[in-house]
Amino acid sequence: MKYTPVIGMEVHAELKTLSKMFCGCKNGLGLETEPNVHICPVCTGQPGTLPVPNARAIESVQRVGLALGCTLRKKAKFDRKNYFYPDLPKGYQISQYDEPFCEAGEMEVLGKKFRITRVHLEEDTGKLTHPAGADYTLVDFNRAGVPLMELVTEPDFGSGQEARAFCQALQQVLRYLEVSDADMERGQMRCEVNISLYKEGADRLSGTKVEIKNLNSFRVVERAIEYEIKRQSEALDKGEEIIQETRGWDENRSATVSQRKKESAHDYRYFPEPDIPPFEFADADIERLKQSLPELPHEKAKRFQSEYALPEADVIVLTEDRRFSEFFEEVASELDAKKQAGEMATEMERARKLAVNYLLTELRKHLQVAGQSIADVKITPEDYAEFIAIVADGKINSSAAQTVLLEMYKGEDNDPSHIIERLNLEQVSDTGALEVAVDVVLSANEKSVADYRAGKENALKFLMGQVMAATKGRANPQIVLEILKEKLK
Repeated sequence: MKYTPVIGMEVHAELKTLSKMFCGCKNGLGLETEPNVHICPVCTGQPGTLPVPNARAIESVQRVGLALGCTLRKKAKFDRKNYFYPDLPKGYQISQYDEPFCEAGEMEVLGKKFRITRVHLEEDTGKLTHPAGADYTLVDFNRAGVPLMELVTEPDFGSGQEARAFCQALQQVLRYLEVSDADMERGQMRCEVNISLYKEGADRLSGTKVEIKNLNSFRVVERAIEYEIKRQSEALDKGEEIIQETRGWDENRSATVSQRKKESAHDYRYFPEPDIPPFEFADADIERLKQSLPELPHEKAKRFQSEYALPEADVIVLTEDRRFSEFFEEVASELDAKKQAGEMATEMERARKLAVNYLLTELRKHLQVAGQSIADVKITPEDYAEFIAIVADGKINSSAAQTVLLEMYKGEDNDPSHIIERLNLEQVSDTGALEVAVDVVLSANEKSVADYRAGKENALKFLMGQVMAATKGRANPQIVLEILKEKLK
């Protein structure tokens, strides 16, 4: 490639506080079904109203900053960012400029460290609706005033893949901290890209910066960057000038499209917000916030690999969701207690792997079908651990285990022992009883017996299936296999 891309990210995330940023209106994150129901004179910019900052929103942004290794400013302030648009009721936005709450952090993704310039707090705008065929626009102010975190990075990215991975990792951090659901499909997390190209031998920042706004999925972040790299490269090859502008992504065309000339900081005429005094934070305030941080995703993943000896692929999935990983840890603790009390014969390493396997396959499948999360599950870690101990000790076979777990998931009866007894699913391991079942099957399938003795291995599988059917799936397959091989000699 003749040109090297220089990419920086701006990521906005709506914070899930109870009330809006500067008033007492309910924070519905703009997801209300009716327009303009959670509004008041403050968030609609009525004359004479005064903003009152939301302390929980400020702490949320500071916790994000700490999680990303930022320095928290002991002195910070809000500023007015002036621009006029129909969904901005005051004609300006209360934001932060030169004294944000958090500065100078970093996040490691794909083995590379990406620098974070700042994490600051502002208020979200309203939403515009353009009815098809109408000559008017409708404004919904439910979202106006919702607390909005903005994270700005240094131009450290070199590809769409890196930018996508960074945004995914950031979403995970926000969810672990429980400050934002960061659902891109619902507009709770929005990504913007600043991209320029420079030619080999030129200054790294010599290219003209183009902004791509409101990218609403990780896939689109990657595709928009790769498209823009191609577009700018082809334009430069033709000797064309790259214009500093704001572009958007057109999904139908799979292309970026020009929207408007790019504003500069001076265009917004920032000045200190006169209605909100500056903030001062003591060391004790910052220390309290540090103590409130949970174990972060990368820390948990590293510990899971060393403490539980789990495969890296399983750890990545387990730690995607904080509550999912916490559920597993409680299960692991319960299994350890059962082992110590002599209530489980299986070794802990095998029991833990079984717990992970059923979590990531069967239980996760039920959750995905129902559109639920682990928080919605009625199964307790204690009952799940009992289920795993029963499976690990061979008291039920894998087919019965799936039935039991589904019954537990339904929530009518979470006790696996009760379910096994009620549905008569306990595995039959009695050699005498199984020999009787095998003899009946062999007598009824003389051709398959002859085929096996003639060297057709598939005949053995068929006979196994017949025994399992005769015992309604309750036979211990390992013992059945041993009996069959002995009788077929």
